Amino acid sequence: MEKIAELLRDIKIPNMVRIRQNFFAPQIEDTASAVQQAISEANVLSRIAPGDRVAIAVGSRGVADIPILVREVVRAVKSAGGVPFIVPAMGSHGGATAQGQAEVLEHLGVTEASTGAPIQSSMDVVQLGQLPNGLPVYADKNAYHADKVIVINRIKPHTAFTGPYESGLMKMMTIGLGKRKGADSAHSYGFGHMADHVPQMARIVLSKVPIIFGLASVENAYDRPAKIVAVPAEQIEHVEPGLLMEAKSLMPRILFDQIDVLVVDEVGKDISGSGMDPNITGRFPTPFIQGKGPAISRIAILSLTEKTDGNANGIGLADIITRKVYDSIDWEKGYFNAFTSTVLQSVKVPMFLSTDKLAVQAAIKTCNAFDVDQVRLVRIKNTLELKEIWVSESMLSEAVQNEQIEVLTNPMPMDFSDSYLN
Repeated sequence: MEKIAELLRDIKIPNMVRIRQNFFAPQIEDTASAVQQAISEANVLSRIAPGDRVAIAVGSRGVADIPILVREVVRAVKSAGGVPFIVPAMGSHGGATAQGQAEVLEHLGVTEASTGAPIQSSMDVVQLGQLPNGLPVYADKNAYHADKVIVINRIKPHTAFTGPYESGLMKMMTIGLGKRKGADSAHSYGFGHMADHVPQMARIVLSKVPIIFGLASVENAYDRPAKIVAVPAEQIEHVEPGLLMEAKSLMPRILFDQIDVLVVDEVGKDISGSGMDPNITGRFPTPFIQGKGPAISRIAILSLTEKTDGNANGIGLADIITRKVYDSIDWEKGYFNAFTSTVLQSVKVPMFLSTDKLAVQAAIKTCNAFDVDQVRLVRIKNTLELKEIWVSESMLSEAVQNEQIEVLTNPMPMDFSDSYLN
């Protein structure tokens, strides 16, 4: 890429200023105690009889304190005389294999050693019924044959559709617990129908699978638990929409409406189902959710997270990536997601440059700013961690005027070392 490097050599990268974004962020200080209190208040342990085999469904998302959530549910089940075990509830993630899904849980810190319960990972499912339009509804075979089932998930906005049930307990019961077949079925008509299919399928799951309660968490703007609720199975459909509204109200954002270039240091499935959360970037993979996030001309991605294990789903929503990203991709994993979701945009490969610096320079050159010397550039670690970010010197005056922003440094050259955003 010598000619490319020569072409971009004189593209100036602006000096950057580190800022702190301050959001309203209620936070649970003791997650373990909060789980036990939530379960006690819901009075759901009486539904477990001594000796019951209890399946605990755990997903693939980067839920805050997920090892603690699972560990405390395991302890609660044991205290009631139940025999807990963990089942991955993650649709086609992990390459749609039993081993791959167990490895996803391990990456998240959910292991037998950390939780006190064995993991039974299988892609085998049982068909529970079908929707009036013929779409079949499935459930994990191990969970179906358990005496009782508990579902754990974070409630948050989805990245490809809107509705009263987005990412949460209802979706996990249908798509996550349905494994690859369930995910294929739910997605087969596209995200335009997802808001209807999720509750319809979840009602069938609730009627056929011995789910006794769901443990739901709502996270604050800094990716920490703000609320933990145990919801009896018969109340999930009625309680979840309110929790979703709370989750939306607590979401972080980039506190600038117009951005020429957004540099994202890392993306991955542990960050968002779309690699980088479209609710933050404003880049959505489907037309069924619009009007959120800042107006961004160019997005450059510098790396994949270690926990995504090569799954680069979401890079297609960027304009430029690095050779490092390209070389890290496990194509099968991202393609499985695309085949299941039927969304191909997210796995398309953007232009890739040999270094971080060239990727940023290419984004600046092509962003169509009226004055590239005053380019409005923002750099973030990922779309979960938005407390402290970097903005170009040209945005400093605007930052100073915003009472939600603290300026932490003087302007300085952009640094491409690993410690830059830590």
